[in-house]
Amino acid sequence: MDYQQILQDLDKKIYYPIYLLSGEEPYYIDKIADKIADCVLTDDEKSFNLSVLYGKDTDAGSVGQLSKRFPMMSSYQVVIVKEAQDLKKIEDLHFYAENPLKSTILVLCYKYKKFPATTTLAKLVKKHGVLFDSPALREWEVGKWVKAYVKEQGYSIDDDTAALLAEFLGNSMHKLENEIQKLMILLPKASAITRKDIEKNIGISNEYNNLELTKAFGNKDVFKVQRILNSYAANPKANPMPVTIAALYGYFRKLLLLYFVPKTNEAIAETLKISPQPFVIQQYQNAQKRYSAAKLVEIVALLRQYDMMSKGVDVGSTSQGDLMRELAFKILH
Repeated sequence: MDYQQILQDLDKKIYYPIYLLSGEEPYYIDKIADKIADCVLTDDEKSFNLSVLYGKDTDAGSVGQLSKRFPMMSSYQVVIVKEAQDLKKIEDLHFYAENPLKSTILVLCYKYKKFPATTTLAKLVKKHGVLFDSPALREWEVGKWVKAYVKEQGYSIDDDTAALLAEFLGNSMHKLENEIQKLMILLPKASAITRKDIEKNIGISNEYNNLELTKAFGNKDVFKVQRILNSYAANPKANPMPVTIAALYGYFRKLLLLYFVPKTNEAIAETLKISPQPFVIQQYQNAQKRYSAAKLVEIVALLRQYDMMSKGVDVGSTSQGDLMRELAFKILH
């Protein structure tokens, strides 16, 4: 069952006796658990019928016994086990899952990894309740998620600005949501979130970030590349070389892939894992024209070499700032 279906069922008061929520991304796990805690019981019923436990502080036997208790002056009791990945002998809960109490809603929040689907517990949960997987957002999905979330909140954001936010904040959905919510508090209702808003309120430099650096390489803008790398060299802790190398590797690998992809927007977007918006695809196509396939193969090899050097392999006393300037010269010339 997917996230939206679970929420829709909860809104319709369709409840299951056991939910096993697992996966690398804790955002959806927390949202579902919070929704269950809020919507199943009234405030008065929560006093006697809502139990929130933490995996490291309990064990499967105790959770099972608590789940067998009948609710007091309510149709349901809710038992939420947070950080269930730390729950001792969690698989022993299969004894309870064989015949779960219909008046209990047991929620297991198993974070940062997927619960093994082949276990007896997982199979029983799938039979009697909800087995939910929450995978981490992939790099190319973050900007799309940001746009959808902003729209859901009644605001708007363009692709470029969403990509900047994604590049700076990464793929942690909790972090993305928190920063977007902060922006919305400061902005007029139903307004557009702009790059200036992000630069002013989140502290992202409009000019000195990896998104702008890859664009500068794509345009072969030597002076802009130098300005950004000089800025990075002045503040290496805020701009670690391995992160920059990873961004460049992803970018130049996409340019290389363009040589082997059918020349349709759909095929390009799917293969490169980028937005299907024509202007985004055009940016990559324009950049590709500035680098031959042979040069791109050379650049990818260089990036692998300098990635190892950024981690201390065969580097001597050369600073990371100098290494990046040296790498940039080899890429651009």
